Amino acid sequence: MKYTFTLCFLAAINFTGIAQEHQKPTDVRLQGMDSLLNKILKDQNVAGFSVAIVDGDQVLYSKGFGYRDLKNKKPVTSNTLFAIGSSTKAFTSGLLGMLQKEGKLSLDGNAVSYLPQLRFSNDNLNNQVTVRDLMTHRTGLSRYDLSWYIFNTSNRDSIINRVRYMEPNAGLREKWQYNNYMFLAQGMIAEKLTGKSWEQNIKERFFLPLDMNRSTTSIVEFEKDADASLPYKTEGNEIKKIDYYNIDGMGPAGSINSSANDMANWLKLWISKGNFKGKELLPPAYITEASSVQMARGGGLPDENPDIYMNGYGLGWMISSYRGHYQVEHGGNIDGFSASVSFFPSDKLGVVVLTNQNGSEVPEIVLNSIADRFFKLKTIDWNGKAIQARENSKKKEALAKKSAVVKEILNTKPSRPLKEYTGLFANPGYGQMDVTVKNDSLFAQMGKYSFWLKHNYYDVFNLRQIEDGKTDTSKSNINLNFIGDLDGKISSLSSSLEPGMKPTIFTATPRLVNLDLKTLEQYVGTYMLGTVKTTVSIKGNTLYVYVPGQPEYETLALGDHTFKLKALNGFSVKFDVKDRKKAESMLFIQPNGSFKAMRKDN
Repeated sequence: MKYTFTLCFLAAINFTGIAQEHQKPTDVRLQGMDSLLNKILKDQNVAGFSVAIVDGDQVLYSKGFGYRDLKNKKPVTSNTLFAIGSSTKAFTSGLLGMLQKEGKLSLDGNAVSYLPQLRFSNDNLNNQVTVRDLMTHRTGLSRYDLSWYIFNTSNRDSIINRVRYMEPNAGLREKWQYNNYMFLAQGMIAEKLTGKSWEQNIKERFFLPLDMNRSTTSIVEFEKDADASLPYKTEGNEIKKIDYYNIDGMGPAGSINSSANDMANWLKLWISKGNFKGKELLPPAYITEASSVQMARGGGLPDENPDIYMNGYGLGWMISSYRGHYQVEHGGNIDGFSASVSFFPSDKLGVVVLTNQNGSEVPEIVLNSIADRFFKLKTIDWNGKAIQARENSKKKEALAKKSAVVKEILNTKPSRPLKEYTGLFANPGYGQMDVTVKNDSLFAQMGKYSFWLKHNYYDVFNLRQIEDGKTDTSKSNINLNFIGDLDGKISSLSSSLEPGMKPTIFTATPRLVNLDLKTLEQYVGTYMLGTVKTTVSIKGNTLYVYVPGQPEYETLALGDHTFKLKALNGFSVKFDVKDRKKAESMLFIQPNGSFKAMRKDN
C-alpha cells in the first residue's frame, strides 16, 4: 500500500549544482565535493537536496543542489526549507532534557503521571512505563502508523487517546519498536509542564537561541515561504510533484521544517556538549545520555561492511558506528521529503542532508560519502552500490511477482447486494471508514485517501488506491473482510493493518442525518403499542421516545423516517408517514422482533 499521492509526471533532467557557497576552498577534505554531490544528484534522479558540514563550531561547507521547484527551475540553496520528518524527534526529547534539569520531571518518572491523557491497554503499562521508555521506543507497542497517518487529525488529545486501544506485542523494555505516538506523548508532556504548546517550546527554547530563524513547525508557514521546497517522489525515471502533508497533530514526532544552514547550528549545539556561542542550552549530562545507547535496536554484527556495526538507540537518536567512528544520527521521511542529521562526537564532525524526494537513499549516500573523505578512509562507492542494490531489488521483485502464488477462491461472489456493505465503520484506535457504492463497485474513504474495493472472494475485498482520479490496479497487501451479525446484516469489517497483530475490527455505525424541526414535528405524538402508551417528543433539535417504566430514549436520525435509540444497541424506531404530514404508526425494531404502535392522537 502506498502512503503518498502524486500529481503529474516530469521528465528526468540532467542537473547541475546550484550552490549558495559556504566553504573553505583551502580545506583538502572538500576537494571534489561539488563534483561528487552533482553526480549523486544526477544518478539518484532527485529534484534537489542541500548539504551542510560542521567541524566543531564552524560550518565548513553548505550548498544546495538541483531544484526546489523543478517545473519553474527554482534552485535549492543552503537556506531552502525542507521537511525534516523524524529528525524532529531529538528536538522533542531535548525539551524533556531541559525540563528534567529544571526539576519539572524525571526521565525515570511515570509517564502517565505527567500526562493523564496517555493511557495504555493495561494497568501494568500505565503503572510502569517511564518517560525514558517513551524516548527509547521500548513500551512493547509496535508502530501503528496507519492509525495516525491514514486517519489524520490536528487534535492531539484525539490522537493520544488511541493508544489505549493498542495491544502490545512485546513486554515492556523487552524489544525496541519504533512508535511515533510515544514522541507525541513527550511533546504533550512538555506542553502540560510548561503551559505552552510544543510549537512555542521548540521556537523559544531552540529556534531563537540557536539562530534557526528560517525554521518552522507549521506546514502553513512552510508553504508560504519564498525559499521552500516542493515535495516530490520518483516512479521509475520520472519525478512527480506530490502534495504537502499536514501532520501537525503528530507534530512532536516529525513536523519541523528547516534548512541546511539552520540545522548546522543544531549540530553545533550537540558537538559542543550542549553549548552554543558560549551559552549552555542543553545540559551536558543530557547530551551524554541522549547520544549513548539506551536500548538495543537489534543485532549489530558487521555484514557486508565489516567496519560498520553496532545498532542502538539513545534519546531521540540512532546510535551506531561508521567504519570505526562513533555515530549519532536520525533520519526523517514524510511525504515528498527525506533527511539525515548526524554527528560524530569523538571527531566533532556533523553532517546535514535534506532532500525533496520521498523515501530517498540520497541522505545516507551523501552522509557516508562525506564521512569517507573527512575520515581519510578508503573510499566506498556508496552511490554505485545504491544503484546496483536498486537494480537487484527490481529483479527480485519481478521474480517474486512471477513466482507468487496469489490466494484466490474462484467462482465466488459477494454474499449480498453491494448496497448492504455500505455504511460507516469505526475503530477507536484508528478512525472512521466510509464505504459507499457506485455503479457496480464499492469504494472506501479513509481520511483524505480514497480506495476502490476490488472483490477477492466471498465477503473479502482488496484495497486499491485512487490517486488523482486514477485507480492503482495492482493488488495491495490490505484486505477488508465484511462480517454479518445474527440477523444477516453487516455489523463490522476486519482488516490486518498492523503486521503481526490480530485483525483490527471496524464496527458499523449509523450514518446520521440532520433533520429540521418541521420534519421532526411530523413524528411527535402518542402511540399505542397494545395497551402501552408511548410518547414521542422534541427537546432542542432531538427526538425522544418514552415508554412507561423505562428511561426516556434519545434518538439519532438515520434517514428514511428511521431513528436509532442512542443508548440501546440494535434498537431503532421507524415511522410510517404516508401523507407527509403526520406519522400514522411507529415500528419498534429490536433484536427479538418488530412491534407496531399506532398513533392515538391526530
